[in-house]
Amino acid sequence: MLKWIRRGLLALLTLALLLALSAWLVLRGSVPTYDGELSLPGLSAPVSVTRDANGVVDIEAANELDMARALGFVHGQERFFEMDLTRRVAAGELSALFGARALEVDRTNRLHRLRARSEASLADIAGPRAAALKAYTEGVNAGLDSLSVRPWPYLLLEQSPKPWSEVDSALTGYAMFFDLQDEANSRELALWRIRGVLPAPLADLMLRDGTAWDAPLFGSARGDAALPGPEVLDLRTLPQAPDEVPTAAAEPAAPGSNNFAAGASATADGRAIVAGDMHLGLRAPSLWYRARLRYADPEAPDGQVDVVGVTLPGVPGVIAGSSQRVAWAFTNSYGDWLDFFRVDFTDAAKTRYRTPEGEADIVVHRETIEVANGTAETLEIRETRWGPIAHDEADGSALALRWTAQMPGSLNFGLLDLVHAADLDAALRMARQAGVPAQNMLLGDAEGRIAWRLVGRVPARVGGCDPKAPLLPLQGCDWAGWHPADAPLQPELVDPPSGRLWSANARITDGELLALIGDSGYALGARQKQIADTLMESAPLDEPALLALQLDDRALFLERWNRLLRDTVAPMSATEWRDIAEAAEGWEGHASIDSSGYRLTRAFRLEVLARVRNGLLGPAKAELGDRFVMPDLPQLEGVLWPLLEQRPAHLLPPRFESWDALLADAARAAATEVRGGREGPLTARTWGEANFSRVCHPLTSGVPEWLRPHLCMPAEPLPGDVQMPRIQAPAFGASQRMVVSPAHREDAIFQLPGGQAGHPLSPYWGAGHGDWAQGRPSSFLPGPATAKLELTP
Repeated sequence: MLKWIRRGLLALLTLALLLALSAWLVLRGSVPTYDGELSLPGLSAPVSVTRDANGVVDIEAANELDMARALGFVHGQERFFEMDLTRRVAAGELSALFGARALEVDRTNRLHRLRARSEASLADIAGPRAAALKAYTEGVNAGLDSLSVRPWPYLLLEQSPKPWSEVDSALTGYAMFFDLQDEANSRELALWRIRGVLPAPLADLMLRDGTAWDAPLFGSARGDAALPGPEVLDLRTLPQAPDEVPTAAAEPAAPGSNNFAAGASATADGRAIVAGDMHLGLRAPSLWYRARLRYADPEAPDGQVDVVGVTLPGVPGVIAGSSQRVAWAFTNSYGDWLDFFRVDFTDAAKTRYRTPEGEADIVVHRETIEVANGTAETLEIRETRWGPIAHDEADGSALALRWTAQMPGSLNFGLLDLVHAADLDAALRMARQAGVPAQNMLLGDAEGRIAWRLVGRVPARVGGCDPKAPLLPLQGCDWAGWHPADAPLQPELVDPPSGRLWSANARITDGELLALIGDSGYALGARQKQIADTLMESAPLDEPALLALQLDDRALFLERWNRLLRDTVAPMSATEWRDIAEAAEGWEGHASIDSSGYRLTRAFRLEVLARVRNGLLGPAKAELGDRFVMPDLPQLEGVLWPLLEQRPAHLLPPRFESWDALLADAARAAATEVRGGREGPLTARTWGEANFSRVCHPLTSGVPEWLRPHLCMPAEPLPGDVQMPRIQAPAFGASQRMVVSPAHREDAIFQLPGGQAGHPLSPYWGAGHGDWAQGRPSSFLPGPATAKLELTP
């Protein structure tokens, strides 16, 4: 009997091993081919594709079309699933892959009908790059077809990938509009409703557009608010929403970035250096794909292109990086790229509406949303000349939503022409015509010159209406196409006298330029000011100094908050307060992983902010009821600090008897939040315990628990936070770091989180992530080849 039991167990073990081996072999079937020779139809000549130890691709081709075809091939082999997600986000087609759980996202995104718009405008989007786009598309599909097994995520989802198309590359570009802008214009809507019910002095106080932390390139800091007296505004006399436990405020997690540049006068040898780290959601593999692209091109300086940087799988070229002549980097602009338009109907069925020229018909588009393992849904989109109707109002009117992404000309591949730029002037001419989600672009050239340019099309608003409220087209308020690239007023700054430029999502401009660009919620200026001040105080600047600034985790913004926390608890004698005081003393002036003082101070500020914000907005919440939506108010610090310095009774949130009571309540709540139900002293609750990396594959949540660690980068405590240059949150932060002088790329530095490869069995899965996590400098140029693939016609 024991012998047969042993045999049975051995048979079961053998079967389990065979099943595991079979699964492993199936998964191995979708690992890309890295070495050897493969045929790629359509090439005019052989193409060399090498990879270094981090999987960075170096493509050498005879011409641009062969390069585009080869780049498409490696993207299709290594990143097709991620490309598929990107096009589906923009088109509102995620439900066809993930089922009903994605329907809400699809309904929101499908409102803009970007697949239909891309199909109608493809010729203009592709422009002179139509042939390269076609070659890239064919290369993507050849790369996908070269895999013996479809990419592993489709096995998990029990789906099959659909071929790539040229329209899908346009949708990849439009997906960045969704990533970087508020496609629903939700903040503007919330603020408009709040302004409509608050007394003007309170609305002005809440909605101010700057603080003492501002560090613009144009104009000066706004300064903090001058508080109104009780004769102007008395919060105690206004209606308030019912008392409730305040929900703690959160630091903004909106897309952001840093970029800064040093020109010839700020460096030791006259070189220009551009540094950029784009802050986005983090995942494995990275959003970006590192590549060096080399090919002959008669339009390029010296007839040869040699560009290094990050590509966006789905697009046939480098998005941010450096040629031998020009380097460029981006931050999100936070200009105003969406407006609501009031729509007045002329019939009860709401099928016709008024325009300045007379009545017009509502156009109804019926969009089918496919749902995996479910029933397809038909979405009716009512379209006006000002965009789709997004909201029906109580008075019978409606709000149509116009977004730059909906307009012809909003997207093109013009920025890929930067590889042809011989100098800064040529690069600026190309940037003025580019169609991208509007970005702060910093450029530096091989001659030591630098420039800032708002790149992306800017709508030309006419009629003089307030863009923060729904526009009234019957009164002449409208968008009249695009602001001309040759107009006298241009969002551009070239060769500043200081030899230094910077942007970090806070306000850059003022006056006429600010009126042109608008404000959709600029970040608090603390991070931008820390960068600007450091640049201005440092000389000469070089690549290590600029990397150090990218990794700067000094908590300058929270210094005064730590002092306030200590002052708040100092008079208290109970054991609870001694515990808080000891943790607050663990302050090193940095968002370091072993600091209890940083973690507690951060939580204290957010608790105070929540109480003051909720009190000031209480009258709006009382009036609006269910229509009230709490907006992001990044400039509220400029009101909050004067309140805490002056502590006026007439602006005290009514829930509290005194400002001291409010601060004590916030300190106690911060301690509770940081403690998180754990035993032991608060000094043990460090920032690294809360701020640790969670950089995982998008499908991680859908796999068994035991498999999840294999789809994630190692979990590590992270220094840094939102209000300092080193933005790092568990799944949000620098999606790349780059410091490069175009004439000295051998000195340049690059870091990439999440790794290059999209397959967990790839030798390049997670490669390079450790350099990003630890802040170690790594090479911008590809290193020695570890694999070589020859693509032949």
